[in-house]
Amino acid sequence: MFLNPQEVAELTGYQGPKRQIKWLIANEYPYEVGGDKQPKVLRSLVVSRLGGMVEHAPQEPKLHLT
Repeated sequence: MFLNPQEVAELTGYQGPKRQIKWLIANEYPYEVGGDKQPKVLRSLVVSRLGGMVEHAPQEPKLHLT
């Protein structure tokens, strides 16, 4: 669901959470700060924002009764 700490560092170019948060704000990425003081960024947001396809859970087969 969320980027892992290394992925947040890759996205922002910074290792420390204060600089990561500053970058996220400047680039208008929504985030939450966890109890560990690290920014949490939704993976699906980053993928869609960078032009990728977000993978969805496979849908259940549909039963058609006639």
